[in-house]
Amino acid sequence: MRIALSTEVLEWALNRSNRRESLENKFPKVSEWLSGDVQPTLRQLENFAKAAAVPFGYLLLSDPPEESLPITHFRTLRSDTSRRFSPDLLETIQKMQQRQEWMREHLIEQGHDRLSFVGSASFNDDPVAVARRIREDLGIQEDWAAIHTRWEDALRALEKKVEEAGVLVMVNGIVGNNTHRNLDPREFRGFVLVDDYAPLVFINGADAKAAQMFTLAHELAHVWFGVSASFDLRELQAADDLHEQICNRVAAEFLVPQSGFEKVWQSVRTEEKPYKIIARRYKVSEIVAARRVLDLGFITSNDFFEYYHEWQGQKRKKSSSGGDFYATQGFRIGKRFGQALVSSVQEGRTLYTDAYRLTGLYGKTFKQYAQEVYGRTL
Repeated sequence: MRIALSTEVLEWALNRSNRRESLENKFPKVSEWLSGDVQPTLRQLENFAKAAAVPFGYLLLSDPPEESLPITHFRTLRSDTSRRFSPDLLETIQKMQQRQEWMREHLIEQGHDRLSFVGSASFNDDPVAVARRIREDLGIQEDWAAIHTRWEDALRALEKKVEEAGVLVMVNGIVGNNTHRNLDPREFRGFVLVDDYAPLVFINGADAKAAQMFTLAHELAHVWFGVSASFDLRELQAADDLHEQICNRVAAEFLVPQSGFEKVWQSVRTEEKPYKIIARRYKVSEIVAARRVLDLGFITSNDFFEYYHEWQGQKRKKSSSGGDFYATQGFRIGKRFGQALVSSVQEGRTLYTDAYRLTGLYGKTFKQYAQEVYGRTL
């Protein structure tokens, strides 16, 4: 059985995938499909839809469908604003929306109150005051990171505090559990889905861990301002948008308070590795430390970007073996969400089929996940 295709739809699907060259190599007859000389079989078209990450039904349309992201996507460079988003970003946001919707209904059913801090700040507020309010709502001090030996430990501790406050935190570098679909940090470092019961922050786990701390702090600012968005934060810079720039200021103040910083900088500025000393003191990465020095006007933009590109070359994220599968699921699914879902399944309030759909884990794998991560026997 051969399927007649719209050339415009096929062209749209190829461009939408952001993997046109690899698709053309995998399906050598694509050029003939485009010219109309040959029509694909049903099986070929099904395989193409899967490889291109496009809903099969879209390929049967006469015209390309209009797609849009459900949240604003901020890009640092204006030249990138016309570049369409990838299906990887779209599917990830949609999956997180499904989890958020389930969590919201679960919390309401359990009698939880709305979270008072969501949307509690105004963009007219002083960023220093907003950062202080976030720390107070999370129950941490200005020097909260000082008790940790490494900034990586501080990051995990902050994620835990954020979840304890009621915010869902999920970290993943691929689409679901599909290791063939990596999320591109150049497209987005994270996004926020604001909700007064179950706000959700998503961190692109494919990004360098040194940048993830700043991404999380930026996302927290969005929650307190009550604005959903995705962003690339290229070179830790916000997009050319006043609200994004304010979120960056709040994030910087949250991680490295301005109070007393000038004295710290003056004491280390002539050292061989001043950013490393600052990073060690505030438990942030060296690149976040350098960014804060720039923000406070102690170095020029050229100084910062020269250092940034040098750091990027040295610290470029290496491919990971993936580690323990079930420990990884704790981050991908989120501890707070996963625990609530497993408990609901165990109590018979949520069907296994719904749990499978929400986690991407099926049958024995889901049961093993419940046992390994939460010590629950299903």
